[in-house]
Amino acid sequence: MRFDEAYSGKVFIMSRPEVEDCDVVMYGMPMDWTVSFRPGSRFGPNRIREASLGLEEYSPYLDKHLEEVSYFDAGDIPLPFGNPARSLDMIQDYVQQILDKNKFPLGLGGEHLVTWPVLKAMYEKYPDMAFVHIDAHADLREEYEGEVLSHSTPVRKICELIGPENVYSFGIRSGMREEFEYAKTSGMHMDKYEVVEPLKKALPSLENRNVYVTIDIDVLDPAFAPGTGTAEAGGITSKELLEAIHLLGEANIHIVGADLVEVAPAYDPTEQTQITASKCIREMLLGWVK
Repeated sequence: MRFDEAYSGKVFIMSRPEVEDCDVVMYGMPMDWTVSFRPGSRFGPNRIREASLGLEEYSPYLDKHLEEVSYFDAGDIPLPFGNPARSLDMIQDYVQQILDKNKFPLGLGGEHLVTWPVLKAMYEKYPDMAFVHIDAHADLREEYEGEVLSHSTPVRKICELIGPENVYSFGIRSGMREEFEYAKTSGMHMDKYEVVEPLKKALPSLENRNVYVTIDIDVLDPAFAPGTGTAEAGGITSKELLEAIHLLGEANIHIVGADLVEVAPAYDPTEQTQITASKCIREMLLGWVK
């Protein structure tokens, strides 16, 4: 599927009707084929779009309006149900098309494994890139119950692709002992439990670098985001996540792409998870796209 094909479904608020003059392509990756606990994140992208309709277009944090950034919501990639390998190939090809047109890819997940093919496409264009990972889970396993394609493995794969010294993880509070040992010995940067303060300390080492950012909504405490597949107690607040997004936007780094994943709306009848996710996306659009 081409990212510029006609799409007739729901779109994020104030999406432009034509892709040609847009700086950003927003796209959905509706995949939850490998989740280890609760499925349903394949429905996340469309529910984030629906929730965006309740947003103000103006951000008082940034004093910016969505009319100031040009973005095109291309809809969801039509991934083959239950086929992880083929789905990942399709995502990589799709993002490669976006990059070939020199546009900023902004993905909506879906389970966290979808970030892996995105990074493969990004790495071809930005071989010097760094990776910022905001999440409750380390995602550093080599396999999960014998399966190497798992939402528990993307960050390990990314470490092996771009070098662990270029990977920065924040907010981590769940994983196997072996994952935390790998983080200590590999040279990657991992900060447990918190996001804002360790991010402030890490940003000088990322100055002037190309950076891809992934946000797993479960970095938030379940009190703020119950609608996710593997909720973990002890997380940060939505206010802190917004502060981290703003810190990244203010830093002297070049954010070249991003995604927000693991919204599983069935587990949140209040819709606060997708409402929070849509506000984060608004701030990412206004703060990260230069």
